[in-house]
Amino acid sequence: MPKSDNQKLKIFYILDYLQQNSHQEHPVRAAELQAMLEQQHNIVCDRKTVYSDIQALQDYGVDIVSLPGKNGGYYIASRNFELPELKLLIDAVQSSRFLTEKKSRELIEKLCSQCSVYDARLMRRDVLVSGRVKSMNETIYYNVDAIQDAIAENKQITFRYFDFALDGSRKYRDRDYQASPYGLCQDNENCYLLAHSPRHGVTSYRVDRMSDIQLTQLSRTPCPELTGKKLVEHANRLFQMYSGESATVKLRFHNSLVNVVLDRFGRETMLIPDGEEHFVFTVNVAVSPMFLSWVIGFGSKARILYPQSVIDACKSMCQDALAQYEAARPG
Repeated sequence: MPKSDNQKLKIFYILDYLQQNSHQEHPVRAAELQAMLEQQHNIVCDRKTVYSDIQALQDYGVDIVSLPGKNGGYYIASRNFELPELKLLIDAVQSSRFLTEKKSRELIEKLCSQCSVYDARLMRRDVLVSGRVKSMNETIYYNVDAIQDAIAENKQITFRYFDFALDGSRKYRDRDYQASPYGLCQDNENCYLLAHSPRHGVTSYRVDRMSDIQLTQLSRTPCPELTGKKLVEHANRLFQMYSGESATVKLRFHNSLVNVVLDRFGRETMLIPDGEEHFVFTVNVAVSPMFLSWVIGFGSKARILYPQSVIDACKSMCQDALAQYEAARPG
């Protein structure tokens, strides 16, 4: 690259170096910037030129702080992401099961590049990705992109769907799928597509178990249940994306489970005291085995009060489970 072109890029090299290497406790001196320009980019300049470039960056709006004195120098005080924001994003990436281990590490590295090397080292110490239950589908990024394109263009999609065999290999189902996509939703750390299917009506699919997604020329089937606010309402009714008959259910929970209920159904849920140790509340849910299991999991601290059909379904589920263990008794 000609020397003149290098000179034109000088101010960008300075900005990149400050973003990666400056910190409040590790300011970068003008002499260090001079050495970097000469050794890494073959650009020779004096300190006045560096001062001028720093001033130009400050005038442009980069928050560069100048510290006077023997141990002074320059550092970038504010960045696109503050450190707590980056930590929050990294935590979200780490906990997302639908991201593969490889993709998680790639995203974390990109997030770490948004802060200084000193802060990045601190964050990497807390990064624990290996050993977590992660998706095995590396193409999930492309799946999400294709689905969002279909939603934006109001088109139906076709795709293949698979399960995992005992040896961990993919076992594709024996038909192609077609659906009208309406939204993406995360539940239980997995990513799901909420869609309308010609065979099943309103349904959901695990995005990491979809492959070969293709947009068709067919417009999406109108689906009021998944349009506008109805989409969010539908997602909130599902437990781990299991569908079931929608019902208004009244429950009685122990006071120790207030946080659990509000975390699951939202802080706007009306909780009505019922005696000194319990409260009752009413929610609209899709009655599925996952919902019933959620209630049963709290043992004597949770009880379904209404309707009788949901109570009967819960009792039947408990009886089936008990019968399995009774049948397995020795002798």
